[in-house]
Amino acid sequence: MQAQSKAPSTLLVVLAFATVYIVWGSTYFFIQRALEGFPPFFLGAFRFITAGVIMLIWSLFQGENVFSAKAIKPAIITGLLLLFVGNGIVIWVEQFLPSAMVAIMISSSPLWFILLDKPKWSENLSNKSTIVGLLIGFAGVVLLFSEKIMVSMSSLNSSRDLFAMALVVFGSMAWAGGSLYSKYKSGTNSATVNSTWQMLAAGIAFLPGSIISGELTSIDLAAIPLDAWLATTYLIIFGSIAGFGAYVWLLKVQPATKVSTYAYVNPVVAVLLGIFFAKESISILQIVGLVIILGSVLLINLHKYRKPKEVVSAY
Repeated sequence: MQAQSKAPSTLLVVLAFATVYIVWGSTYFFIQRALEGFPPFFLGAFRFITAGVIMLIWSLFQGENVFSAKAIKPAIITGLLLLFVGNGIVIWVEQFLPSAMVAIMISSSPLWFILLDKPKWSENLSNKSTIVGLLIGFAGVVLLFSEKIMVSMSSLNSSRDLFAMALVVFGSMAWAGGSLYSKYKSGTNSATVNSTWQMLAAGIAFLPGSIISGELTSIDLAAIPLDAWLATTYLIIFGSIAGFGAYVWLLKVQPATKVSTYAYVNPVVAVLLGIFFAKESISILQIVGLVIILGSVLLINLHKYRKPKEVVSAY
């Protein structure tokens, strides 16, 4: 997808949001499944380098100006912030931190979008529906996972897991900062080229960790279960190429605060997938949380549905 001077079609925007909402909502589950066979640093390197190479081939096939220094430099910075720091922290902490806890920590990212988006401070901070919507959305996520968190609190390793939780918050800040950098500092309007170098940069950045930890020399690819391979394939095709490509494109054509609502909708999707496919139960408290989250997303987008006031001509 390539950003154009004219307004993007509503259909493309809806499809891109649907991809980010639904696909990324399922990646919590697939990351955990992939970690059953792949060590974390190797998983990050393999996932993003593979996705980046596929995107590179596609970009060349489409005749994109891939090897532009103007495009590569900001894309590398963005890729390191988003995928290596932001996503890498999630991969690492999901080895021992409950996914519900990770989801709540990640859902703080829309608040960081507001605080770090300095060019939009006057607009965002004066928009009451956006601010209230973001705060209500975060409360809804906490409510959605409150029961699971209460159960898991007793099994947490205080020092290790508190450090892990702090890392996830830092990762959310890095993700928001990287997203805004991509929006304002991108060297090309091509989301495909941006995604290509962002994923390649992140994948290469994971390699030293894999080497130092001994993952690269000790891993036995033949011993990795089929489920882990399938989960990793899903993460490459849908999570990285489709989902991340849609996200980068949305950042170019939509307000960052609106795009950041993925952090509220993803946990909703994750819970619904668990209900329909893993036969998990849902409580009244979780239903209330789901309703609150969806209501917050509508509130954040409220100004879009309001009719503009008529301007009285002075002539």
